[in-house]
Parts: sequence; C-alpha cells; structure tokens
Amino acid sequence: MLKNSLLIALLCIAITGRAQIKYPTPQESDYIAKDFKFESGETLPELRLHCITVGKQHKDAKGQTDNAVLIMHGTTGDSKGLIGIERFSNTLFAPGAVLDANKYYIVFVDGIGHGKSSKPSDGLHMKFPKYTYNDMVKAQYLLVTQHLGINHLRLVMGTSMGAMHTWVWGYTYPDFMDALMPLASNPVEIAGRNRMMRKLAIDMIENDPAWMGGEYKEQPKEGLLGATACLLFMGSSSLQMQKAAPTREQEDALLARTEERYYKILDANDVIYAFDASRYYNPAPHLEQIKAPLFAINSADDVINPPELGLIDKEIKRVPKGRYILLPITDKTSGHGTHSNPTIWGDYLKELMSVSEKK
Repeated sequence: MLKNSLLIALLCIAITGRAQIKYPTPQESDYIAKDFKFESGETLPELRLHCITVGKQHKDAKGQTDNAVLIMHGTTGDSKGLIGIERFSNTLFAPGAVLDANKYYIVFVDGIGHGKSSKPSDGLHMKFPKYTYNDMVKAQYLLVTQHLGINHLRLVMGTSMGAMHTWVWGYTYPDFMDALMPLASNPVEIAGRNRMMRKLAIDMIENDPAWMGGEYKEQPKEGLLGATACLLFMGSSSLQMQKAAPTREQEDALLARTEERYYKILDANDVIYAFDASRYYNPAPHLEQIKAPLFAINSADDVINPPELGLIDKEIKRVPKGRYILLPITDKTSGHGTHSNPTIWGDYLKELMSVSEKK
C-alpha cells in the first residue's frame, strides 16, 4: 500500500508539472517515404519517419514558411526524450522564450533507426539497410517538405548526433534555412578516440555469443553492458557524477539504475546501426558551402569533443558566417550533456536568431 501511495503521489506531481507547461500541445504524426534509396544502394519499399510538432506553421505573403524550427536528437535517443526534458522545452518554448511555440513551429524528427521511425528492431534486424547520416538528413528533408509542407526553415539545430546532422543540413541544403546551431559536435570525420568508443560498443555487442548474428531471442545483456559503459563515459561529466554519487554505496546504486534503464530502452541491433551511421560523416570538405549564420557550441568538459584537439577552432574559419563558442567548465555544465541545457547557452541562441533575422 505504501508503494502504491507513493507511486500515485509521484504521478500526481508529474501530471501537475506537465499541466504547468504553457506551450501548445505537441502533435505526433508519421510519414511514409516510398522506395527510399540509401547511400549504400539498398532500398526500403516504405521508410517510416516519425515526428512531433509544436505550434502552427506560418507562411509569409510570398508563400514561404517563416517560422519553422527543426530540432534533432542524439544517438540512441528520440524526439520524445528531448522534448521531455522540461529544462529544455520550458526554457525554449514557453511564452516569451527565444523559441516561443506560440510564435514558432517546432519540429522534432525521430531519425532513421531511432524512436518510432523505421529501425532494425522492427523485424529486419541486421538485414536493415546500412544507413548513414546523409541518409538520415535526406529522410528528414523529405518529412519536412513532403509531409509537413515546409519550404523554408527559420532555424536548424541539434544535439550531439543531431548537431552533426545540422552541419550536413547546412551544406546539403544551404538555401533552405536562415540559421544553424550545432550543439556538441565537430565538423570533421569521426576518428581517434571518438571512433574507437563507437567501434568498441559495436564489437562488444557482436562478440557476445547471445547476439547470434543479430537474431537473438533475448537482448545480449553482456554486449549491451559493454555498450552502456561506452555510452556512460562518452556522455557523462566527472563533476556531476561525483556530485550525484559521492560515496561508493551511492555510486553502486546509481550505476545499477543506469544499467537497468539502458537494458529497458536499448536494442542491440539498433545500437550497432546507430553508432556505425557516423562512419562517413565528414563536413570538412564542404564547409565553404554553408551560407546561413552558424553558431557551433561545445562545452569544455565534453569527452566526445574535447577542446584540446583544436579541430573546430581551425575548421570554423572556413564557414563564411560561422562562429565557435566554447562554454567553460562550471558547476552547471555536464560534459557532453550540456547540449540539452539551454539555461547555459540560451543567450547565444537569442543572439543567433537576432543576427539571422530577415529585415
């Protein structure tokens, strides 16, 4: 009875918290791309793409969409997870906020292989087409234009993998947006430690006998444990983890909860595909083609994109209207996860929206 009472109380708190959100109710929908051809040459007769939209689309006197904002999630994530971070959505979309959803039309897209979009775990397993970031952006463009009827984007932004997609959007469709904000990324090929961590996660799953070449009856737990370790170290902050678990007992409990959560939400084949999708990512040769103002934001405690590599410092100079912002480490930054905390970088977004506004 005590457990049930506590659960009901927590649910009431959650419902009350959601009722206080002032932006319009999110709407979910699907788009089916017929005979979608992947970069590998493989095709799917029907590729399902899922999206969540907030607000209403507006077009100017010339028929051009003037208020659409595309936001893309990170590896193994989905749109619902991103909009579900209240610090993210309330800070950005509330009345008077920088992306006030009563003014802007916010679009979240589940990337191929993620969320409710088509993915290996739907049934094809390792026979699913070997998609890349280029395929994911191509599919996003089809959803935005064919399904939602958007012919121009006010802003393209994304976190982590979504940030890398933002770079790809910038040079693939350079006239389609007014502004770009990649959060936690580098505009170069995935190599060095970054690629090693991704490849280790893949290898750990594939080397688990329970994986069975992708035809497992139950999730390969040991392989997923190894992949979870890679995810944990890639996306975490030593400072925040120390604050969250300052004793051995607290750490063990936190780790147990983390492992259990990952076991519930991750599928082994989906993880393999998601990590390997970055294999051809390399905006560097195309940076001069980006026309829109671009603010690239990283955090100094980001293990995936460590500032000491100096990669973005060099490459951002080739973006005609590009600017690189490195957030210093504070007690509020959380490593790679700082990308989802607009209370830290929100003022830079306001500035970007201002400098990119059409007069």
